[in-house]
Amino acid sequence: MRKLLFNLHLYLALVAGVFILILGVTGSIMAFEPEIDHLLHRNLWHVTPQGRPLSLAEITAAVNKAFPGEPIALYTTWSDPSLSYQVALKRGAVFVNPYTGAIIGVRAPGPDFLAYVHQLHLRLTPRPLPGDAGKKIMSVAGVIILFLSISGLYLWWPLKRIRIQPGAKGRRFWFDWHNTIGILSLVFLLILSFTGVMIGFDEATVPLMYKISGSKPLENPKIPPAPPGAKPIGVDRAMQIAAAALPGATPFMINVPPPKGAYLVRTHFPEDLTPGGRSRVLVDQYTGNVLLTEGSRTAPAGSRMVILNRAIHTGDIYGIPTKALFSLMSLALAAQFVTGIAMWWKRTRKNA
Repeated sequence: MRKLLFNLHLYLALVAGVFILILGVTGSIMAFEPEIDHLLHRNLWHVTPQGRPLSLAEITAAVNKAFPGEPIALYTTWSDPSLSYQVALKRGAVFVNPYTGAIIGVRAPGPDFLAYVHQLHLRLTPRPLPGDAGKKIMSVAGVIILFLSISGLYLWWPLKRIRIQPGAKGRRFWFDWHNTIGILSLVFLLILSFTGVMIGFDEATVPLMYKISGSKPLENPKIPPAPPGAKPIGVDRAMQIAAAALPGATPFMINVPPPKGAYLVRTHFPEDLTPGGRSRVLVDQYTGNVLLTEGSRTAPAGSRMVILNRAIHTGDIYGIPTKALFSLMSLALAAQFVTGIAMWWKRTRKNA
């Protein structure tokens, strides 16, 4: 049994090693994706707070003056007073000083470095492969990491070695590092790989979460027709209505719907530490009626399970401390690949 597990552990690691390395390196970067983006584009993101922010109507006027005739698709605001607002146009994301209305800059549409990292982690390639094969490969790699973690614990157990022997060289050096890193990161790698597999196979796991919890996802309502002669209530009013619909949550993103659409307002509660928020409010653009409210605190149990799983995987669950921890553990996964390959190479050369 031990020999069988050892061979499975070795050869599965060799076959999936490159994918495991990609998951580890990209995962460590993605844990701090917003923070890295703010750092790389500091001149676009950061502003000096100057009293009360402008209304979105005033922001609209500033953008329309700078880019006349270009329709606005989306507004993104932030509760952090030192961050700029973003307004989505066809030409890209326009960064606006929320206190003065000054146009800071424009980020052209299309993937950047962080977008490539994100896609590598999820789908192996910058663009999806036919049949989303890249996502399936990375998801299977996650299953293999689960097996390697459990089998590694079984193989480690007889010696229970957690130390680096002073002066160790060759295969023994890499063996000590492989064992030590593996056992110290084991619990976290199990958590990361399990939650990652749940995300990777979401077509099966999301319905399973709803089935286990005995709940159903909320269905988007039918948008009622516009009353004769009615005009849109405006994005500022829609944000106010969304804030009242989910007390305690802060609206931060709103779309500009087509004539037969509705305002979709994204909001987040203080405990929702992910940048994308976990709550939404659908507001009729003509009457201001709330058509749908889904808050992360009161969403169906299945939805809350999906939210929790993703927050754990990304490290957002407790903010910076867990993001730092999970980023380090992702690097530990990459280190396991490096030390494992070194052990195998030293063994191969010795037996040659």
